[in-house]
Amino acid sequence: MPHPYVLLSAAVSLDGYLDDTGPERLLLSGPADFDRVDEVRASVDAILVGAGTIRADNPRLLVNSPERRAARVAGGRAEYPLKVTVSGSGDLDPAARFWHTGGEKVLYTTDEGAGRAHALGLAADVVPLGAELDWRLLLEHLHAERGVRRLMVEGGGTIHTQLLTEGLADELQLVLAPLFVGDVEAPRLFGPGSYQGGRLRLVESRPIGDVVLMRYEPTAPGTGPLPSAADHHWLALACELAAECPPSETAFSVGAVVVAADGTELARGHSREGTDPVVHAEEAALAKTDPTDPRLAGATVYSSLEPCARRASRPAPCARLVLDAGVRRVVTAWREPDTFVAGADGSAVLAAGGATVVVLPEHEDRAKAPNGHLLGR
Repeated sequence: MPHPYVLLSAAVSLDGYLDDTGPERLLLSGPADFDRVDEVRASVDAILVGAGTIRADNPRLLVNSPERRAARVAGGRAEYPLKVTVSGSGDLDPAARFWHTGGEKVLYTTDEGAGRAHALGLAADVVPLGAELDWRLLLEHLHAERGVRRLMVEGGGTIHTQLLTEGLADELQLVLAPLFVGDVEAPRLFGPGSYQGGRLRLVESRPIGDVVLMRYEPTAPGTGPLPSAADHHWLALACELAAECPPSETAFSVGAVVVAADGTELARGHSREGTDPVVHAEEAALAKTDPTDPRLAGATVYSSLEPCARRASRPAPCARLVLDAGVRRVVTAWREPDTFVAGADGSAVLAAGGATVVVLPEHEDRAKAPNGHLLGR
C-alpha cells in the first residue's frame, strides 16, 4: 500500500552527535538554518518525533513564520502540519508542549500503550498498531486515513535508525555543525543495524551560515515483496525512460533499469532504442550488462510495464530474458493489458521461474502517459 514520502531531518556535530550531556539543549544550527527548517515544516503534511525527543526536548514543532502559516491556509491546508509521535508504552507526560501547541496530534502505540495513553488523558488521536509497533502499518495509516503525502521526521536517533534500516526513508537532510562533542555518553544520530539504503546519492550540498546542509537519497532496492523508498526512485526513472521511446502504433513505450542490490545502476534502456525498431526495454537494458556479472543474481529490474510473456518479434519474451539473466526481482508500475497480446501474464512467468514481482500502482499513470494513444483501443 502507498505511504508518505519520508524526509529525515537532523543536525549533528562533526563527530556525529545530536547533543551533548549537559542540562541544556546543544544548539547545532544557527538562525538561517532554523528558518530553513521552518520552511520545510511548512511544506509538509505531518511532522513526526519519537517519545524520547518529547521527554528530552519538550518540543512544540510549530511553523513559526506567520506568512508561511497563512500560505498553508490559503492553499486549503491546516495552519500547522499534523504532529505525530510514536511510543510503544504510551507513557508520556500529558503536560508536554507537544500536546498543547499547534494543530492536530496523533500518537501511534501498541494495544497496551493505547490503554495507558487514554488513562493519562493525552490530547491526541491514539492509534494502536497491535502487540508491537509496525512502521509500515504506521506509514500506510498516515497516508490512507490522515491524507499525509509528505512526512518530516525530526528524530531522534532511534527513529531515524529504524526507518533507514527498514528501507522506509526517501530522503535524509543532514546538517553538519562545525564543532565536536567528544562524549561517548551523548546521543548519536544513528545506531547499529542492518541498513537497507545502500550507498546514498548526494542530491544537494550547500553552506547555510557556518553549517553545511547535505541532502541524500537512498539507492538500494528493497528485498523480496517489500518495497523500499529507493524502489520508487528507480521505477520513476523507468517511467521517464518510457517517455523517450519513439512513438508507435503497434507497441507500447516502456522504460527499464537494472539495479544491483547495493544501489548501483547496472544498465538502462527503453523500447525501440537506437536503430532496433522492435527491441523491448528490458531487452535493451539487459543487453548492456555483462552476463557473467555476479551482481545480476541480486539485482532488481525496474520496468514501467510488466515484462512481456509472449512476443512475435523475438524468440524469447522479456520475462524469460530476465530469468535467463539470473535476476529474481522485478518492480513494475503496470500490468500488461490485452491491447496486443490477449491473456499475457509476464508476472506469472516470472513467478514460475522463482522471481518476485512487486507492483507499485502509484506510478501507473506516469507509466501509461506515453501510451495514451494506444489505451482507447
